[in-house]
Amino acid sequence: MAPAAAASAAVSQALRDRDILDAVGTAAAALSLAGSSFIVLCYLFFRELRKFSFKLVFYLAVSDMFCSLFTILGGPSNSFYCFAHDYSAHFFCVASFLWTTTIAFTLHRTVVKHKTDVEEFGSIFHLYVWGTSLATTVLRSIGSDNGRPGTWCWIQQGSMAKVLHLITFYLPLWGAILYNGFTYYEVNRMLNNATRMAVGISDRSNQSDIRADKKAFNRWGYYPLILIGSWAFATINRLYDFANPGHKIFWLSFLDVGFAGLMGLFNSIAYGLNSSVRRAISERLDFCSYPRGLKGASLHCQD
Repeated sequence: MAPAAAASAAVSQALRDRDILDAVGTAAAALSLAGSSFIVLCYLFFRELRKFSFKLVFYLAVSDMFCSLFTILGGPSNSFYCFAHDYSAHFFCVASFLWTTTIAFTLHRTVVKHKTDVEEFGSIFHLYVWGTSLATTVLRSIGSDNGRPGTWCWIQQGSMAKVLHLITFYLPLWGAILYNGFTYYEVNRMLNNATRMAVGISDRSNQSDIRADKKAFNRWGYYPLILIGSWAFATINRLYDFANPGHKIFWLSFLDVGFAGLMGLFNSIAYGLNSSVRRAISERLDFCSYPRGLKGASLHCQD
């Protein structure tokens, strides 16, 4: 009787943990969906934002938007929705951090190599991002049992499936983190060298321009940290699950689901809410104003 009661209690606790993690994951994904959708709408409504650099941010936001959407829609109770959640979210999440590498590449080629041909790489970027995302998603399907979803759609039970998950998702993820970190290090080193040269020749105008670049780079330097912050706990959780199958740590899964779900929100704030977006929004708001001296007057929009 006692073993049966203990087993029943364990099952009840596992269900409660799943409900909590479902709620946390859904809430985090909803915030990311809202943030990425806002960036997409800004790109569609504000024509002045449709430059090549922000176009890459737009594709990043689209990837985050669909990654968050499929995370919200997925559920282990239905095999079809579990399949759609797992592989669709995998595809768009991989696409998300691959788009960050295209932004890093564009920054490095423009600032460090002083090239102005970055727009010529547009079609190559699409082939690289969507092609790699599709290839990793197809490879991950090998050895996965889609007909019998487990407790979590994104956790496969077989050792082969777990290895493929690490190879097809976390390997390109940390490759993107390393590439982005190296790229921003190169840009920072170049700006530091330019600053020392400007100080040496007492070129005040050049110093002010470089200081402006450095101020912008202080924000760019946080971009690689977004991927690390979003996926560090998930990586640890996957490695722990691989080494200790069947033994879950609730607080680690909590941090895993929460921070990974917020990646789209972090990206929308860091990449999307830049000075160009804020200026575009401010200019639109300036078209609508209340007539001075008329309290309670209706909102007046200039033609």
